[in-house]
Amino acid sequence: MALQSMTGFARREGTSGRWRWAWELRSVNGKGLDLRLRLPPGLERMEAEVRRLAGESFSRGNLQASLSVTADENRFEAVLNRQALAAVLAMREQLDGIIDPSPLKLDTLLLVRGIVEFREGEDGEEALAARDADIAAGLLAALSDLRAMREQEGSALTRILHDHVATIEGLTRAIEADPSRSPQEIAARLAAQVAALMDGMAALDRDRLHAEAALLATKADLREEIDRLKAHVAAARDLLVKDGPAGRRLDFLAQEFNRESNTICSKSNASAVTAAGIELKVVIDQFREQVQNLE
Repeated sequence: MALQSMTGFARREGTSGRWRWAWELRSVNGKGLDLRLRLPPGLERMEAEVRRLAGESFSRGNLQASLSVTADENRFEAVLNRQALAAVLAMREQLDGIIDPSPLKLDTLLLVRGIVEFREGEDGEEALAARDADIAAGLLAALSDLRAMREQEGSALTRILHDHVATIEGLTRAIEADPSRSPQEIAARLAAQVAALMDGMAALDRDRLHAEAALLATKADLREEIDRLKAHVAAARDLLVKDGPAGRRLDFLAQEFNRESNTICSKSNASAVTAAGIELKVVIDQFREQVQNLE
């Protein structure tokens, strides 16, 4: 499975019998998978299945899923209240000889409240099962569409991240090749610093001063940071070509990139290295910003 972003949208709609349904899915960035579900009354039983399918499709992102179901046509049926009708007929017998003895007509009975009620007709179990199956199939299609959109955006992000990694690698190589890190340059710089300290201070121990200067130079060496940056570059490229979620691991690498660039800037004793370190931090920030969109 290709890298996915965490943002996407999908909508699927269809009909089943007299029912019209529509799934709408929206996904944005999130630390984990957070599903917010909105189902119409009577279909709450689908929640467990929806959560299961969403969990199988995605591992991260704030996901909103809503289902709407409407009936294209209303079916009404008349329900006779026989007890109310019997009461009316009994009253009519009691009033025999007082009121018109002709048979009661239907329109007369309809005017009596409670004798006939109209309600929406209920679908049979088979029809409801067919509708629920169509809705479930629609959910699978919507999840597939959402995954395709997230993968498409993930591919675009992957290309951007590869460019950022290449830039980080280039800046790392530039720092490594900077003339200020050559043994000759370091020796000349140390000699100048020692000479400045010794000027007018003959009491200082020259050998001890050279040893201290050499120790400081060792602490200021950028070899370890450069080697770790190269290792992080290789790890990032490996994650970018692997299948499956990689957002969290790439985010961790971004933190490590940032740690090394901070150390390089603090150790640097050359303007060119400092400038490259600052540029490195800018690219790393851009890298991390994009990584946080990945699943």
